[in-house]
Amino acid sequence: MSQDAGGADSRRWLALALLGTAFFMVILDGTIVYVALPSIDEALGFSTGGLQWVMSAYLLTSGGLLLLGGRSADLLGRRRMFMVGVALFAGSSLLCGLAWSAQALVGARVLQGSAAAIMAPTALSLLMTVFEEGPERNKALGIWGGIGGVGATAGLLIGGPITEGLGWEWVFFINVPVGVGVLALCPALLPESRAPVRRHVYDLAGAVTITAALVLLVYAVSEAPDAGWAGWQTLGSLAAAVALVAAFVRSEARSAAPLVPLRIFRSRTLVGGNLVLLTAGAALDGMLIIVTLYAQEVLGYSTVQFGLGVAALTVMSVVGAVSGQALVARIGLRPVALTGMTLVGAACLVLTQVSAEGSYFGDIFLGLLLFGAGLGATFVAAQIAGLSGVAEEESGLAAGLVDSSFSVGSALGIALLTTVAVARTEHLLAEPDPPSATLALTEGFQSAFFVALGIALLGALLALALLRREDKTEDAAIEPVRKVTPCQPNRASPVSAIKVARRS
Repeated sequence: MSQDAGGADSRRWLALALLGTAFFMVILDGTIVYVALPSIDEALGFSTGGLQWVMSAYLLTSGGLLLLGGRSADLLGRRRMFMVGVALFAGSSLLCGLAWSAQALVGARVLQGSAAAIMAPTALSLLMTVFEEGPERNKALGIWGGIGGVGATAGLLIGGPITEGLGWEWVFFINVPVGVGVLALCPALLPESRAPVRRHVYDLAGAVTITAALVLLVYAVSEAPDAGWAGWQTLGSLAAAVALVAAFVRSEARSAAPLVPLRIFRSRTLVGGNLVLLTAGAALDGMLIIVTLYAQEVLGYSTVQFGLGVAALTVMSVVGAVSGQALVARIGLRPVALTGMTLVGAACLVLTQVSAEGSYFGDIFLGLLLFGAGLGATFVAAQIAGLSGVAEEESGLAAGLVDSSFSVGSALGIALLTTVAVARTEHLLAEPDPPSATLALTEGFQSAFFVALGIALLGALLALALLRREDKTEDAAIEPVRKVTPCQPNRASPVSAIKVARRS
């Protein structure tokens, strides 16, 4: 290897480190804020039910704008949009820490969620342009999956000490120097790239309809445990989301420069990868909130204690991601994803046996180990599938789809599992001879883990049915048409404890 080739290779991995740092910031920000919620409530005096919007404002904007953020990177420049996202994330984090009222904090969280919706898909699309499809990209995606696994649980570990030692403001302030450092290094390490266009034509109708549809969908499933799955708010929001998706499909089929060219969905592997990611997101966040509640409400762990305990999942998710990317080249996407979802299912089956007088090693340690390994392997295989065969000029779109699938799955998993846990606990406590609150909580958690098991089995079936090596015909089907290239924890009640804590 020549010196120039070695330098280029070194720069690719430095670019991955830079992009991974930004991705870590986005993932970390979810769980670290959850830990700080009680202190935020005490400082800013949120109204009854208002505290949930510290999480919901971020979730709705980030989930709803991911697809638009990814496609914007293709059309306006990936490095440019990534830097815009990082700058907005650092600035909004500063505003969050300086928030003088509850309303100011929620408004800043909306900006922060918008920034995350730009950062996450643009970072992933830049990774796709820096690493060509093949073994090197798979290796990079394995590292990417490991970063996600660490970020998803690191907030539980460091959020408590930061909040107690420095104050809740610092869970936001820590993003500022990191963001400034990432911005400073972007011009030197990241190449600029965008889709080749003859003229800038923007699909405003498509952008409005799909963004509104995603926001309504995330809102409906996030609020369903409180509003009721059969309530007018939930059903109305879901119906409106479906109508907007139908309008979006109709708009894209007629548009000369669609936001999302529908031919991209001809790839069975791309569709399968996104559906498996949706189930993996549902299983992960649904399981994580329930096992956190079990550890705190039943086992009596503090946030810091459980943050240390969940490190088992973090370590194994890294192991699973690194092993998964190596195995994909040898045995293919389907066996790796299928094995990963099977391990996730086995972990959920283990967790269905948690007991009211349990312990960390006796009840949840093995489940965390299995879940971490399975999640890491599944995430990498499904992500590779969701990005395979996509033309470079549509890498931002593909990255936005991947991130949107996981985000919607996360919201759905939290809503479903907490609904089941609350319903089962309430049913037991309403019996003529009710069990103790601890026992009722535990049985509610057991029921939720059974739902997580069902989600994992569905993911395994999707991997088995849809993931396979793309043949040349399918790859060609999703290539752009070249003739025209236009711009394309209140502890007083066991039930209320679940309802409050689910907002992570």
